[in-house]
Amino acid sequence: MSSTSRAHTIDRSNFGKFYIAGKWVDPSTGRLLDVVSPLTEETICQVAEAAIEDVDRAVNAAHQAFESGPWPRMTPLERAEKLEIFASILRSRSEDFATAWIETTGVIPSMAAGSLEYAVTAVDRSIEQAGSFPFIERHPPENSGNMLVHEPVGVVATIAPWNAPLASMMTKIGPALVAGCTVVMKPAPQTPIEAYLIAECANEAGIPDGVINLVVADRDASDHLVRHNKVDKVSFTGSVATGKRIASVCANRIARVTLELGGKSAAIVLDDYDLKTAADSLADAITVLNGQNCAALTRIIVSRDRHDEFVEHLVSAIEAVKIGNPYDPDVQLGPITMKSQLEKIEGYIATGVAEGAKLATGGKRPAHLVPGFYFEPTVFANVDNQMAIAREEIFGPVLCVIPSDGEEDAIRIANDSPFGLAGAVYTNDNTKAFDVARHLRTGTVGQNGMKASFAISFGGFKQSGLGREGGLQGLLPYLEPKTVMLDEELES
Repeated sequence: MSSTSRAHTIDRSNFGKFYIAGKWVDPSTGRLLDVVSPLTEETICQVAEAAIEDVDRAVNAAHQAFESGPWPRMTPLERAEKLEIFASILRSRSEDFATAWIETTGVIPSMAAGSLEYAVTAVDRSIEQAGSFPFIERHPPENSGNMLVHEPVGVVATIAPWNAPLASMMTKIGPALVAGCTVVMKPAPQTPIEAYLIAECANEAGIPDGVINLVVADRDASDHLVRHNKVDKVSFTGSVATGKRIASVCANRIARVTLELGGKSAAIVLDDYDLKTAADSLADAITVLNGQNCAALTRIIVSRDRHDEFVEHLVSAIEAVKIGNPYDPDVQLGPITMKSQLEKIEGYIATGVAEGAKLATGGKRPAHLVPGFYFEPTVFANVDNQMAIAREEIFGPVLCVIPSDGEEDAIRIANDSPFGLAGAVYTNDNTKAFDVARHLRTGTVGQNGMKASFAISFGGFKQSGLGREGGLQGLLPYLEPKTVMLDEELES
């Protein structure tokens, strides 16, 4: 690990191993994956790379724990008692989790400081659901033995993305565990540290052997995990292309699947709303996760006669965003996580210019920020919704301003997208905001800002995914409903 990295404070003794069946075990090969800092472009640590044999060991451990271990046979309230200990230990590692996120993705510390609490609330919700959700439902006729019981789906592969590795993983693990499932964690190879910390916390909490397992894998071994006939469900967050492959594999073997994929979310600025206020809000929102946010409001739709004035306000707000090393307390926008992602963004800038969009500000690497994968926040104006920069997820701090001819046209443009993850309506009229929201084909709509709630549900329409995460809707995919019909009602 580089001497310039602050991640040296994290214990790395397990990074060369996998967590399988309650033990830290040596990998089957000596292959290692580099974890590269976006701040310095240096390797900050290495972790073991799983081969197919390692994936088999992890899945078999999870399968054995599900088939013959205590976890699925405990009551939900008994599982919740263990999860309370788990949540407490996770919270005790808050500084380590924050450091890992900053060092591997470049998010600013103010965001990283709250990341653990935000993530662990997924476990808190699951603990609450253990007592509130009817895992056994009585059904008519009265005094009959008719029941609907909700049983765990089985072994779950939880596959997290590189941009929000902790929150995404915990959103999957929480409901899976309270449901009685067992889990194989597969973090993104670029940002695996949080998954190691989760496994350490699970071990300390006394989660039974095989209930939580960890392997870090690249493409071939990851594909083997998804195809494994002992994996009953795959929960994946990531790109549309990978999501399509996973959905195809799961469909072929009728495995359960939840997909939280990409977005190209629209913000409609209605004519009653102040343009400067909207511009300030949207400039601030694009700094979340340094623009690498699936729910980012990257298409801004504004009336044609207000387009130029809005762009002026937006450019002013964007140019005021300070970009640099996230450890600088004045910085609002850190680096892009990976060199390959930075180069992808640069490719889209060239495409946007070639398509005829106006590059209003940004669009390049800051010359003074070397080394590091830094990229200026960028605004394209006079964008046509059929351009690639308006239809494809750039996954960076790039905003497209699209002129519209009235409210109905704005809704049409917003819906004319292969994605449907999030959206916003900027208006002072609550009734109007609700009416427009109901016409948008997207999973979440916020009034006057980018908003999301995993306490309610999160997920998308169209190519933004299948299923939901968070809330009751996030628990149900980890359960199989079974109808049981007895001759007489069971005694309480």
